[in-house]
Amino acid sequence: MLEIPADHPAFAGHFPDHPIVPGVVLVDAAARAIAAAFGLGEPCWQIGSVKFVRPVGPGEALRLSWKAPAASGAIALSIDTAGQPVASGTLTPRPPVGRDSA
Repeated sequence: MLEIPADHPAFAGHFPDHPIVPGVVLVDAAARAIAAAFGLGEPCWQIGSVKFVRPVGPGEALRLSWKAPAASGAIALSIDTAGQPVASGTLTPRPPVGRDSA
């Protein structure tokens, strides 16, 4: 399950009369949940692709699912609420910012 608190600061400006969860907040929550499930600490992912198909309002219960990493390390994910798809995409691991790859 993903939880975006109804008092998340993004709702104040996205959008004041009709609040929705910004896509970046959804992807960040998914990346953090997947990293935690793998015991990775801070997520170090880059977005391969993401498709948003339905807006999410404050307090909606979200279910995150993902497939085991591919040979490249990419993880396919999907987010739904009440059986309706919200978003799907892929995350690819990347080295932490500021570290040399040599």
